[in-house]
Amino acid sequence: MTVIAKNDANAACDPLWTHALDAVQAHIQATGAHPARTVVLVPYAQLMAEAQRQWAQRVPDGFAPRFETTRNWAQQLGGFVPQGLDLAMDVARDSLTARSLLAQAGLGAEQDMLAAPLLEAATQLAPVAAAISPAERAAWAETQRALLGLAGEGSTLRYEAVVARIALEWVAASRHACDVLFEPGVRAAVDALVVLEGFQPDPLAGALRAIWGACALAWPLHAAQPPGELALHPAQDAEDEAQRAAACVLAHVQAGRVPVALASTDRALVRRIGALLAGTHQPVRDENGWTLSTTRAAAQVLAPLRACAWSASTDAVLDWVKQMPAVPELAQRALEKWLRRHTLAAWRDAVASGAPAAPPEVAAVLAQIEALRRPLRADRSLADWMQALQALLQASGQWQPLAADAAGARVLLELRLGDAADARSVLDEVPGPVFSLQSFTRWVDEVLEAARFKPEGAPGVPAEVVVLPLSQLLGRPFAALVLPGCDEKRLQAAPEPPGQWTPAQRQALGLPTRAALEAAQRAAWAHALGQPRVDILWRASEGGEPLLASPLVLALQQPGQSEKGAQDCVDPRVPRHVAPTPVARPGPDGAALPLARLSASAYADLRHCPYRFYALRLLGLQESDELDATLDKRDFGTWLHAVLQHFHEALRDAPEADRVTLMDEAATRATRDLRLHEADFLPYASGWPALRSGYLDWLARHEAEGATFREAEVRTRQPLGALELVGTLDRVDMAGGAPLVIDYKTESDSVTRQRIQAGGEDTQLAFYAALMPDDHLRAAYVNVGERGETQLHEQPDVVALRDQLIEGILGDMARIAEGAPLPALGEGSVCEWCAVRGLCRKDFWNA
Repeated sequence: MTVIAKNDANAACDPLWTHALDAVQAHIQATGAHPARTVVLVPYAQLMAEAQRQWAQRVPDGFAPRFETTRNWAQQLGGFVPQGLDLAMDVARDSLTARSLLAQAGLGAEQDMLAAPLLEAATQLAPVAAAISPAERAAWAETQRALLGLAGEGSTLRYEAVVARIALEWVAASRHACDVLFEPGVRAAVDALVVLEGFQPDPLAGALRAIWGACALAWPLHAAQPPGELALHPAQDAEDEAQRAAACVLAHVQAGRVPVALASTDRALVRRIGALLAGTHQPVRDENGWTLSTTRAAAQVLAPLRACAWSASTDAVLDWVKQMPAVPELAQRALEKWLRRHTLAAWRDAVASGAPAAPPEVAAVLAQIEALRRPLRADRSLADWMQALQALLQASGQWQPLAADAAGARVLLELRLGDAADARSVLDEVPGPVFSLQSFTRWVDEVLEAARFKPEGAPGVPAEVVVLPLSQLLGRPFAALVLPGCDEKRLQAAPEPPGQWTPAQRQALGLPTRAALEAAQRAAWAHALGQPRVDILWRASEGGEPLLASPLVLALQQPGQSEKGAQDCVDPRVPRHVAPTPVARPGPDGAALPLARLSASAYADLRHCPYRFYALRLLGLQESDELDATLDKRDFGTWLHAVLQHFHEALRDAPEADRVTLMDEAATRATRDLRLHEADFLPYASGWPALRSGYLDWLARHEAEGATFREAEVRTRQPLGALELVGTLDRVDMAGGAPLVIDYKTESDSVTRQRIQAGGEDTQLAFYAALMPDDHLRAAYVNVGERGETQLHEQPDVVALRDQLIEGILGDMARIAEGAPLPALGEGSVCEWCAVRGLCRKDFWNA
């Protein structure tokens, strides 16, 4: 408490406020104005309370002037209610107005594309137009029209010119909230006006000074001041920067240097810093707030809209279902398991008539979801869309949690839902178009993107850490400043002006130019360095690319740029010793988990890593299948197996048919049966003619040697003691009077050759031979090359390898039954793609 009182005392002696309030008092006396009839305009709203506090400390008794911003002053004089096509500075309404204006200009087809740029341009022009007296605004607009000549048809800048022209006409024809300040009664009620200027000039404040004439005073609130104690913290990357910044904040708080200002030069970075501080239970007051669209409540409203689209992905629907209290958790899990097992990436495939049969509990959830999605398919007016969205949120059980959440209540308010439905009348005045679901979703996204959510802190508790923009440090009493994001990308010496305006248009329209923005940026930077203690942080790399510090920071490192100088500091994070706790390599016992059936892949798991066999085969753990529709080599192999099965079965029934035609028909059927989309399969389909020709050429040679097709995709099983061997043979031919077991491969030919050379190390063909009760059989891999080369690689002495394999299987299973450990080997390339690597904890072994 002592430190805070000291800071307050220092704030009372702040030379900026001392000089400013001296000027205010002198101006009141010089003009003979009454203090209560004097208005002092401050640059931003948070400064009103500070100005009042500074005046109360300076003049504890007597009348005080009114400290206002232009916006707050106008609101107190009379609430502004937009009418017709007025620019309301409310995205919910203004986005509708923008679409209406574009439609009137003959750009109805482009209104969804141009509405956002038009609204941005009008918002940038609005402060300039609002600074013009309503009586003079028409003449001002006439002067500006010559600067915004409409580009001709076919011009590359035609749309930009149209947007600029409509924006000008829109702001010129609109009434503005600050128009009330130009009323004669306001001038008569205020004796004197003082404008405390910030880093950037306010055109409206300048216009008001002209009205008050000699009774108005402009005073710069900022002034040159010596820099404080500066500390430079170069960081490696974004996470390192966030951790260092959080450590700097905590160090100031623990040392009693409060309040601490945390500059929001990069919102993503500041949110990460805030999360780190929250982990230490350090409260933070964010004066900027968050973009409402980034809150979880906004995601809960957008999720059903995206899930109701005709082309919605299964991921989008599942995302909504998992936020839906109306669907029990067990039903959600059953639905997701069924969708993943059948790899249904598009939701329409899950509810189509040809979809795989679903279990009763899954079918009930599908019907429930479709009943919720169905009402949102028709186009309708905006008011009807709001009613439909509210009904959907209530039916899905999302409404009550949203209404009970602070951010959720803000979302409902911005969208005019629930208790805010009365505000829809303001929107109803704008002739809105008929919205499709896609257009309505875009409108909701625009509204939530423009709104901000400011979480409320604990009442009555002064904030020790305050997040605010760099420009709002002006006139505020802070004991320390932490300034992250000071790299060349986030803290530019000359910020790029927003919008599509040319430099000539900016100059003529009175918009901030690049030079003006640079001057304001440098002034704010110089003022920030005047805080008692300043920590400056930046990252040296981003995305693998090197990143320089801001030019403003580089200037500090030059000799003679700072009286106290700026020095690189040691890492502010306090190291903490954590004793390593390695885990032992697992070696479980599988005796209590007997295995009834053994497949070739299961036995391959045992050979590769006993622990992998234990987890996947004995415990029965399974990886969740991906819903992503991106096809890979494995999907291509599955498709090719189906194609060759259909082809050979058709060729067996019609041996005289054209083989190329049969192959193409088999490919079409396999694509349809596997529900593969042609666009996704295009990379593999492009090589189909070469693959087809190469396979048919090999087949002709294969048949010329006396081989004939017998059957494909043969599911078979063979008892082996108490165990049963199971598997599916890709294909069985008859060659030389003996069966020939064929396994297809789509890998490179060299890899297939290595399999053959491995002999007993490769167990796949030997296992398939164990499924065939024939001592004269043969086995081979057929490598079907995508480039048109198909080769057969026969495994010599496969019967002998089969006998060795059977002996090995019996011995391995006997040892497992006796309690032999199944250790994790942790060697070779098998670990790179192992599904149970996180379970065996290989990366944390002690040896």
